[in-house]
Amino acid sequence: MNGVTARAGQLRARFEAAGAVHVETAILQPADTLLDLYGEDIRGRAYVTSDALRGEQMLRPDFTVPVVQMHMAGGADPARYTYAGTVFRRQEEDETRANEYEQVGYEVFDRAEPIAADAEVFALIAQALSDAPVRASTGDIGILVAAVAALETSEGRKAALLRHIWRPRKFRALLERYSKPVIVRDVLTASDPFKGAGPEIGLRSKRDVEERLAALRKDVETPPVSAREIELIEALLNVREMLPFALEQLRDLAVDLPAISPAVERLGARMTAMKTRGIDVSKLEFETSYGRSLMEYYDGFVFGFYAETRADLPPIATGGRYDALTRRLGQGAEIPAVGGVIRPDLLMLLEGAA
Repeated sequence: MNGVTARAGQLRARFEAAGAVHVETAILQPADTLLDLYGEDIRGRAYVTSDALRGEQMLRPDFTVPVVQMHMAGGADPARYTYAGTVFRRQEEDETRANEYEQVGYEVFDRAEPIAADAEVFALIAQALSDAPVRASTGDIGILVAAVAALETSEGRKAALLRHIWRPRKFRALLERYSKPVIVRDVLTASDPFKGAGPEIGLRSKRDVEERLAALRKDVETPPVSAREIELIEALLNVREMLPFALEQLRDLAVDLPAISPAVERLGARMTAMKTRGIDVSKLEFETSYGRSLMEYYDGFVFGFYAETRADLPPIATGGRYDALTRRLGQGAEIPAVGGVIRPDLLMLLEGAA
């Protein structure tokens, strides 16, 4: 057993002492589930293989998806799980970043007290990192989701924005596009858009193309998103402060953007729950946009811990709430869920330097 594996075992034992059940997941995961969740983007981050019987498989890019699948197939309610093992991530731009490393996690499935569960997971991971020089960043994707869902525009446009919340540049490009009148393409006004189109080839059928053209015609009729709504979304995205001050700014924004009020008040309740668990919330950074480039299953509270003196290192620990993932994998069932993971190799590096 090497040092990293031993440290991972110590962290896992800490989570077991907190009430978590130790679980194992297969290193090879079915690719179809991950592709359905993330689309083809996941191929750029995962190692893909295949065989004649099982089809496409991926070397485990993380533990959360298989743990959710396991729980939704018949786990207790509430439930707490912990795990430790290797995950695999392709690196095509930075050869200094590891393409396989140990990960230790703690996951909570609890429909009774989700805010308390958020504070529980954050506090346990903060305690596990207490001997290392780290700083914490937090966010809440649910606030931005609530703001987008309330925009006075078509359901199609809101769905597109919600789909790209985890791609900040694409999200801003869409917001910019929806703020202007649509440029009408010639094909939308043609009496027969298929005239001279040639034979039907490729994966899209003529009916698929007709449905897409109908959607584009409907989009032409949709008025631009108002300048006031764009301004409020931009103000929301620009909130970046220590948590107590960020909460004040968000409450001020909620006066003009009432749809975010429930999510903002959950943030306030979470802050109180963290205080109860001994967290100094005055030292917690908060950013509305934080976590939008992490795994796409996070849809609420998100957090990360970073080395204070090593900006070159990736996050030492990350986590967040993923209620929607349980809904997608639960075949009709769902349960609020939150979790976090630690990289023991990076933790050891910081502990040795402290």
